[in-house]
Amino acid sequence: MDRYEASANRGEPIQWPGGARIAVWLVPNIEFYELDPPANPARAAWHRPAPDVLAYSRRDFGNRVGLWRLMDSLDRHQVRASVSLNAAVCDHFPEIVRECVNRRWELLSHGIYNTRLLFGMDEAQVREVIRDSVETIRRCSGQQVAGFLGPAISFTETMLDLLPECGISYSIDLVPDDRPVMLKLRSGQLVCVPYSSEINDIRILGFRSYSAAQWAAMVTAAFDQLYEEGERDGTVLCIPLHPFIIGQAHCIDALDTVLDHIGAREAVWFATGREIAAHYAAHVGAAGQFPLLAD
Repeated sequence: MDRYEASANRGEPIQWPGGARIAVWLVPNIEFYELDPPANPARAAWHRPAPDVLAYSRRDFGNRVGLWRLMDSLDRHQVRASVSLNAAVCDHFPEIVRECVNRRWELLSHGIYNTRLLFGMDEAQVREVIRDSVETIRRCSGQQVAGFLGPAISFTETMLDLLPECGISYSIDLVPDDRPVMLKLRSGQLVCVPYSSEINDIRILGFRSYSAAQWAAMVTAAFDQLYEEGERDGTVLCIPLHPFIIGQAHCIDALDTVLDHIGAREAVWFATGREIAAHYAAHVGAAGQFPLLAD
């Protein structure tokens, strides 16, 4: 018995458009941090006492400098991104949103501020965060928001149940598989599109202090493995990025290395999160349903 026969709740094999083995999507997290945010009962937004000027200014660098390097890299490789966007960027840096829209990048909600966490909120408060973020992004960009990632990947027990109420069709808060799964919720369903905590640049380069070259090697190794497996059952590689990390002068070349490696292979679908979720829902749907946080 191989792993496909042994694995439960995976559903039928996925066939990506054009016979692609693997869907690759890049997720720049374009965020806005407050210098002195309100306190959260679960954990502080900053590791050091406020005002943490060093950490704040480092993230500000991402929006002022790092993002534009990242955009140049993706432009050279003709790759569109799916932006995990704090809605506050629409008010504080509307020029960033305009540039994303001009590139036909998808915008998905990442809450309002990355310093205002969902931990400890009741349903009404979480619902308002989702609604406000979706409406703000739609007003600023003209896009209907389809995806959601909790700010700083914060969560509540019923957050996923509330997303469809605001028109959200997919979430990237969970990482249970290397392919999408359909989440069965309290009312309705939601596609879970693979994100990544393992090759996320903030985890590898920021928290673990690996080199940019080591990060690139990890991403290309992940791609090679998933590409091989994708011959039988379509897989997904997500490359999460943070402009204040990968956009540093000593790191940006690593992103070009990764994109050169992936771009040299055939049968690769560079997609957006919305496209991956929509294709999965249309071709697999309830057959791949995964009962999570449901009665």
